[in-house]
Amino acid sequence: MLAPVTGRPRLMSGMPSPSPALSQSGGASASATSTEARSWAPRRRLHPPGSMMLAFLSLLSCLLAASEAKVYSRCELARVLQEFGLEGYRGHSLADWVCLAYFTSGFNTAAVDHEADGSTNNGIFQINSRKWCNNFNQKAPNLCRMYCTDLLKPGLKEAVICAMKIAQGPRGLASWEAWRHHCQGKDLNDWVDGCDL
Repeated sequence: MLAPVTGRPRLMSGMPSPSPALSQSGGASASATSTEARSWAPRRRLHPPGSMMLAFLSLLSCLLAASEAKVYSRCELARVLQEFGLEGYRGHSLADWVCLAYFTSGFNTAAVDHEADGSTNNGIFQINSRKWCNNFNQKAPNLCRMYCTDLLKPGLKEAVICAMKIAQGPRGLASWEAWRHHCQGKDLNDWVDGCDL
């Protein structure tokens, strides 16, 4: 016949049993066991809240992009945009694109402007995160299918691809307020004059 179990139930049922060394040393009582139990207790790790982490990553990516920033000269940009095939794209001249880049970013690939609604305008063409790129906000449409930080690269490939997608829309370059106010309907020959294209 088995003797009934008496005494208080073990509170640390999920914890491993004390090591044989502790249980065999008659003098190593409860304090050694509680020390071991504390060492097995899950430690609380401090992580910043998700929004803080996203803000940190966004800031870090902007700083990295800024370290690679390039401010183009007028003719240098005209030559690069010509190589990407923007001359005559959707009925717009190369001068239209150069004028747009000047009045949106001052030819700066790392330009970022923050809007009141929390969105950002990014890169040499100041493409907005509300609709066109992902700024660590999964709810935005991201029609260009790229991160906004990709638009800050000095090589311009992503910025040009996204700008071309915007220009395919019914408004063309009129999608940019800067182009409507400063470039549309004006003689823009000076923007590419003397550039040896």
